[in-house]
Amino acid sequence: MFEDKEPELTPISKLGEFGLIKHLTQFFPLSNESSEVGVGDDAAVINPGNKKVVLTTDVLAEGVHFNLGYVPLKHLGYKAVVVNLSDIAAMNATPTQILVSLAVSNRFPVEALEELYSGIQAACGRYKVDLIGGDTTSSNAGLVMSITAVGIDDEENIVKRSGAKPNDLLVVSGDLGGAYMGLQILEREHAVFLADPNMQPEMEGFDYILERQLKPEARTDVKGILEQLDIKPTSMIDISDGLASEILHLSDQSKVGFRLYEEKIPMDNLTITTADDLNLNPVMTALSGGEDYELLFTIASEDFDKIKNHPDFTIIGHAVEKEEGNFMVARGSNQLVALTAQGWDAFLSNQQND
Repeated sequence: MFEDKEPELTPISKLGEFGLIKHLTQFFPLSNESSEVGVGDDAAVINPGNKKVVLTTDVLAEGVHFNLGYVPLKHLGYKAVVVNLSDIAAMNATPTQILVSLAVSNRFPVEALEELYSGIQAACGRYKVDLIGGDTTSSNAGLVMSITAVGIDDEENIVKRSGAKPNDLLVVSGDLGGAYMGLQILEREHAVFLADPNMQPEMEGFDYILERQLKPEARTDVKGILEQLDIKPTSMIDISDGLASEILHLSDQSKVGFRLYEEKIPMDNLTITTADDLNLNPVMTALSGGEDYELLFTIASEDFDKIKNHPDFTIIGHAVEKEEGNFMVARGSNQLVALTAQGWDAFLSNQQND
């Protein structure tokens, strides 16, 4: 049989608000013991036992945080969950539940939202979190998503931004700058398509950095790895707005300064070569690019031997007294370059971000 090239799409009005919620959430079973009541009642019920509850929320707005010209809805749903779980991971807590709220215009049929929720469902399965509620409403400005994430853990496990001390080591997971370079490739090919819709996008060979942008992963595994190494971070933050901005956040909250060593910043070779091809400074993609969703944390200097050869982590600097400021030590010299917050800011209209 021939495939129907123009399948009939279902307007949201056919289901209504409550019918839509039921339709989109019917395949989200509860799996965490702390999830007592989920979708379907007036409110969710979470029972944390004797543990602490950690909460975070993010809003993603079409045209500000993502461009549906090149972002698949399934990837968007997945990423929207991940960026919130990354905040929970940055508190050294275990993510357990999410709430999802949507404001959506009538240009989106039910089938489009099914695709969005398939990404949300994939993320829930990957990270073993429960969808326990949310809301839907209409929008005159495209698609707006708000996701709230809940984490639960023992009080002694929670790590804040404010615990770093002078001489602590500055450590980062994974590699940096890839998500920003993936965005540059997507923006470039989208511009080519708008100029000539007959042109095929040139995406071959950029798989890693495209995935870093379109389908990032939250480093919820770091908590377990550090526990195995018998290391308790003194401060922690996730890298959503660029390495430089996050270092400054830790500095502000912990009342210390930092020395970052340029030559120690971990970067994938594809990130470096792509930046070079686009006449961009690779180091700046790590410092200011953002959306890497790796974890930046400090540990006591006594833990150096425990972590120095671990493949998941790189020691990139150390904390100093507050009055010594925040500087990057340039590669191959002792020149100090002041760290400035030039990362993503949704309220700066001249910036674009996925």
